[in-house]
Amino acid sequence: MKKFIILMCLLVLGKAGVAADIEPSKTVENVPSEIVLTGNLVFDWLDITQVERDAVIDKYKSELFDENTVYKYKKKDFRAEYKDFLKDKDYKRHYMLVRNGVKETDKENLCGFYYKDNLLISYAVQYKNELRTVYYYDAMGKLRYIDKFSENYPNFPYMSKQYRANGSLVSAIYFISHDMQYMYEEDQKFKGAWYKDKMYDRHAKQVLTRTNW
Repeated sequence: MKKFIILMCLLVLGKAGVAADIEPSKTVENVPSEIVLTGNLVFDWLDITQVERDAVIDKYKSELFDENTVYKYKKKDFRAEYKDFLKDKDYKRHYMLVRNGVKETDKENLCGFYYKDNLLISYAVQYKNELRTVYYYDAMGKLRYIDKFSENYPNFPYMSKQYRANGSLVSAIYFISHDMQYMYEEDQKFKGAWYKDKMYDRHAKQVLTRTNW
């Protein structure tokens, strides 16, 4: 079965979780009609009408993609802003820590992405002195992506945008809670609603699952 990898770390003040090794699903499992998250948050994506789902999609899209959204930074400006992170100067140590299952040190949060459970192909670093940015590197320590979080991170709800190392937008995510997120592609197209380890499309059909949630 074909597999996908979505690089997304749920790193919240020392608690690291990875959304990776994702595969499509053709069946929808039976899910209780009402799943309580936290407080008054309830996952009801499977029960509300299509009109209501479309309204939710439009609501979070308008919040994620406002007039200040940058879809493509000038490569020169982007690389100048992140010049100290284009190459992970400590990549050998980070690589070994991640390979050995270390998710947190005194200075950083870490997570890894694996191919077939044992080959580390990428890892992410979130420095504790700047929690609003996550850097994704390949196995040789070359920067591939960054996540930029909104100012209220890590307090829910918050937003994030992921950019390639050339400054182009990859995706945007609205985080309702640790369990639930709404994900959009770079062209504002709705990708899906995550609830724990499952993603549902705009019609409430389960389309993806993720491990290491």
